[in-house]
Amino acid sequence: MAFAPVLHAEWIKIRTLRSMLWALGAIVLATAAFSALAALDAGGTGFDALFSAFFGVSFGQVAAVAFGATAVSSEFQGGALRVSLTAVPQRGRWFAAKAMAVGVPALAVGLVTGFVSLAVGTAALGEKANGLTWTEGLRGAVGCGVYLALMALLATGLTALLRSGVATLGILIPFLLLVSFVVGDMSGTVADFLPDKAGQMVLHETSEGALGPWSGLAVTACWTAAALLAGAWSIRRRDA
Repeated sequence: MAFAPVLHAEWIKIRTLRSMLWALGAIVLATAAFSALAALDAGGTGFDALFSAFFGVSFGQVAAVAFGATAVSSEFQGGALRVSLTAVPQRGRWFAAKAMAVGVPALAVGLVTGFVSLAVGTAALGEKANGLTWTEGLRGAVGCGVYLALMALLATGLTALLRSGVATLGILIPFLLLVSFVVGDMSGTVADFLPDKAGQMVLHETSEGALGPWSGLAVTACWTAAALLAGAWSIRRRDA
C-alpha cells in the first residue's frame, strides 16, 4: 500500500478519537493559562521575560506527551494493531505514517500555542516585556511549537517500545514535572542535555549552559529520533 492512504487512515483514527482532540486543545489551554499566571507574578533576580511568557510550556508539554502516548497505545487495545498490520504489512511504513499523523497536528497546534502564549504572556508582563525584541518573541513562539511536537513524538516512540501508554506516562510525566524542576538550576552539567531542559533553551533570552537555543532543540530532536527508532524496531520485531 502506498504511503498516502496509510497516512490518511492514521489521521482518521486520530481525529475521530475524542481524547485526541481534547489532548490537543489542552496543549493550548494549559500553556497559555500557566504562562499568564507566571507572567503576572514574574520579576526579581534572574528575571527572564521570554521564559516568563512561555512558562506554561512546562505544563502544556504534559498534554503533548499524553497526545503522543494515547495515539499509539490505542493500537495495543483489542487487537487493533493486528488489524492495522494486516491492512499495512509493511510495519515500518505503518509506523512512519503513525508518527507523521502525530507530529504534524502536534506541530500545528504547538505553533498556535506558541503565538497565543507569546501574546498572553507579554500582555500579562506589561512593561516588564518592553526589553523583548520581536526576533526573540518569534524565536520563542516557533521554538515552542517545535518543542511540543518533539515531545509528542518522543512519547510516540517510547509507547511503541513499551507497548503501553500507562508505562510511558508513568515515566515521562514524573520526569517532566519533578526531575526537571529539581535539576532546573544545574546549568553547565549533564542536566543541560536532558530532553526537556535542552529543548526549552529556545524559550530563554540568554543561554547560561552548554547549549544555545537551536542546539538545545537539536539535542531534544536526537532524543526523539532515538525513541522513534526504538519504537520502530519494536514494531518490526515483536508480535502484534
